[in-house]
Amino acid sequence: MRRDFTLRELAACAGREVAVGDWHLVTQEQIDLFARATGDFQWIHTDPVRARATPAGSTIAHGYLTLSMLSRFRTDAIRVTDAAHSVNYGLNRVRFTAPVPVDHRIRARFTLASAAFAEKQAAWQFEWLCVVEIDGSARPACVAEAISLYYPATPSP
Repeated sequence: MRRDFTLRELAACAGREVAVGDWHLVTQEQIDLFARATGDFQWIHTDPVRARATPAGSTIAHGYLTLSMLSRFRTDAIRVTDAAHSVNYGLNRVRFTAPVPVDHRIRARFTLASAAFAEKQAAWQFEWLCVVEIDGSARPACVAEAISLYYPATPSP
């Protein structure tokens, strides 16, 4: 479920979990499309027959596919009503802590670690702790510290 915030309301949430996204089913088609887009055809991702013999018992999503979905998960979970647009600014730390088997659902939890207006960029800088969960698993698929910039629709602060 998506939550709406103004930039100032979101900034006031620093130190708290802000949103939990909806579940998303990871399909073989999606994994194959990612492989084509990136040129990463490692068999654990693209060969279901061979992957059956692995501990996962199936193909698994690319770690970078899981990571790249953070943008979608955040957009689906959080809407900033007074931002003209936002951009991904970077990552501080990323860990892939468990594989995502094909046909499993994942979602992300977003905790706002810090928020500040960045004069140099004329934008709000939000640092997020992102945890990608696998439905039915105690271990997350990915834990990442992501930075996003939100540009106000009108000058700030």
